[in-house]
Amino acid sequence: MTISPHHPRAIPGRCRRPVQERSARMLQRTSRSVVVIGAGASGLAAAGILTQAGHDVVVLEARERIGGRLLTAPASVDGSFDLGATWFWDDERHVRTLLADSGLGSFPQHTTGDAVYQDAGGVQRLAGNPIDARSNRFTAGAASLTDALAAALPSGTLRLGTPVTAIRTTPSGLSVHTPDSVIKAEHVVLAVPPALALARIDFGSRLPADLVRVAEQTPVWMGAVVKVVAAYPDAFWRRDGLAGAAFSRTGPLQEIHDMSGPAGQPAALFGFAHTSAARSAGPDFPTAVTGQLTQLFGPQAAQPLALHIQDWSAEHWTSTAQVAQLGDYSFFGHRLYQRPSLDGRLHWASTETARGYAGHIEGALVGGERAAHAILHALPAPNDEPAPAAPSLSA
Repeated sequence: MTISPHHPRAIPGRCRRPVQERSARMLQRTSRSVVVIGAGASGLAAAGILTQAGHDVVVLEARERIGGRLLTAPASVDGSFDLGATWFWDDERHVRTLLADSGLGSFPQHTTGDAVYQDAGGVQRLAGNPIDARSNRFTAGAASLTDALAAALPSGTLRLGTPVTAIRTTPSGLSVHTPDSVIKAEHVVLAVPPALALARIDFGSRLPADLVRVAEQTPVWMGAVVKVVAAYPDAFWRRDGLAGAAFSRTGPLQEIHDMSGPAGQPAALFGFAHTSAARSAGPDFPTAVTGQLTQLFGPQAAQPLALHIQDWSAEHWTSTAQVAQLGDYSFFGHRLYQRPSLDGRLHWASTETARGYAGHIEGALVGGERAAHAILHALPAPNDEPAPAAPSLSA
């Protein structure tokens, strides 16, 4: 059995981008109309809309890959497994439009069969499946969405491995500081979790105190979660009439779902554990997971082909040290995120800031679109020829 923690740099294909730049070692001073911080779904969506309108945009991404919390790992056989965002729903029109415009496929989440319930008294089989809701999956993995958005950007738009350290106001806009550059911008899009932005970026003392309090208390979607994918030779649970869905009050995985690809291949189960449960188990966590899967689904679950473990709380560019204490989801979509800060030039765009579908990929696309449209309203139309059209986000 292979234990695969999947640091982002270890995933083939995630760093092969035709539009990357590398910052020089000397401090560079440049100017752009818009700086987008974060190359996840929200940041790339905003950049696509703005470059399509002809604006000069740069996207700064701290990681050496794009995608943020859309992270797809290759399976040992044909196919892939999502270690971050997994699903979308029928009413999420931005996701559906992006799929259609990019020629990407999807398929329904497998829900057929009985579910399983686990508590201190043991394991029960539930007739039917009250755990899974009707949802959809991405044929090529969720990261195919951000791949498509990035591929549509003009060359030179993306800079990987470029964390932002500070943002300051200037007489004509904002200055964005990285370890080796200072970029003057008329507008900045914050496409990272608000709590992360406050923890990693020095804003000086210009942000309103009430906004700082809200941002520091806003949970990070998936931030306190360990996601585990157990790959198998085949979806054996389906032969037993099980949906692959389970809910547990004992753990370490709290909920489990079928993650098999179309027609059941590649075959996998996946589950979520709170980061506290995973850390309390320490090096025994993988053994505890396989033991639990065996209790729920039988002896064939005892030896997965691979066990992919993604601890989002350990991701420096996703979560803060206090991420497990952020639990008040009423801060998602807060009214203070709906209007720009710093003289109307700093725009909040991550999925946590969306009024609708916060915590979904749809929410990230909505947040990016909202920020881009606010900037388009504020900036005069550029004189340059528009850049090649990016995939649209709304019908």
